Amino acid sequence: MPRVLVIHGPLMNHIGEAETDLYGMETYEEINASLAAMGAAAEVEVDVFQSAIEGELVNAIAEARGKYNFIIINPAAYSHTSVAIHDAVVFCGVPTIEVHLSSLANREPFRNQSTISRVVTGRIEGLGAESYRLALRYAIERLVGHE
Repeated sequence: MPRVLVIHGPLMNHIGEAETDLYGMETYEEINASLAAMGAAAEVEVDVFQSAIEGELVNAIAEARGKYNFIIINPAAYSHTSVAIHDAVVFCGVPTIEVHLSSLANREPFRNQSTISRVVTGRIEGLGAESYRLALRYAIERLVGHE
C-alpha cells in the first residue's frame, strides 16, 4: 500500500485555537481526520507526525527515506530558517509537497521566503486546511491515479 507522511511543524497541533482569521477554524484533529479518510478511500496509508523541535522534524524526514512514497510538510516557522530541514528533504529523496495555511507572500517580510521551496516537488499555500487536502489529492493521483 502506498504511504504518505504528513509532517506538521511548531504549533500546528494548536491550529483552530488562535489566530483563526489567519489560519482558519479547522482544528489539527479535524485536518488529520480528513486526511486519513481521504487516504483510506484511495487505499493510501496516511501517517502523521508533529513536533515543535527542529531536530525531530529533521529525523522524521530522513527516516521517511525508503518507507514513504510522498511527504506533505508544513514546517511552520522553520520554513524561514531551517537549513537542516532543507538538507533532510534533499537527503531523503522522497517527493515532498510544502504546505502553508496562510500565504507567505501576504505575511511579515521575514516570512516571505522558504528555505525548502527550491527542493520540494511543489508548494500549496494560502488556502487554509484545504492546502493539506490539495497536497494529498496530488499525492494520491500520482500514486494510484485517483482520489
